[in-house]
Amino acid sequence: MKFSELLNKKKKKNMEENQTTENTDQKDILDENEAISNEVPETEQQENASPEAELSEEEKLKAEASEWNNKYLRLYAEFDNFKRRTSKERLELMQMAGKDVIVDMLTVLDDFERAQKSMETATDIEAVKEGVNLIHLKLKNLLASKGLKEMNAKGSEFDADIHEGITNIPAPSDDLKGKVIDELEKGYYLNDKVIRFAKVIIGA
Repeated sequence: MKFSELLNKKKKKNMEENQTTENTDQKDILDENEAISNEVPETEQQENASPEAELSEEEKLKAEASEWNNKYLRLYAEFDNFKRRTSKERLELMQMAGKDVIVDMLTVLDDFERAQKSMETATDIEAVKEGVNLIHLKLKNLLASKGLKEMNAKGSEFDADIHEGITNIPAPSDDLKGKVIDELEKGYYLNDKVIRFAKVIIGA
């Protein structure tokens, strides 16, 4: 083979290799452009989706706020009902607090009514007095069972915490000065607490 032929063959081979390289490069460029073109819509889709995501988050917060508001309203309504119910129960308790005492005293009232009827036709005064004394004793025992106790003021030192001084009179003796000489109205304790002061006369 001649040298010129070898040279032409070499040139032809180089041209084919260059053509292949160009085709490969063009293919790579096309693939890259296609990838970029495919990426652009995804980016645009993400950008378009961002406001929707923010809107969804806002809606979630609104829904949560609405739920807490409903819970607050329900709790307030329940508390208001509870307050009204307890106020009503407290009022009823105050109104019925003396029910037991009143029921027990009805028997004493019955005794007094029977005594009044018997006095209309009674000829024995001593029997009437005895009956009244028995009713009085029954009433005192009943009240004592409920915690009522008489205050023994006569002859004791005057105490402004339990006594109400009405007036002063000269003491009949020196040892009665500053003491209770007479009692105009009895004082009473209820479970050791003063419920009525004794109205007394004090020796001066």
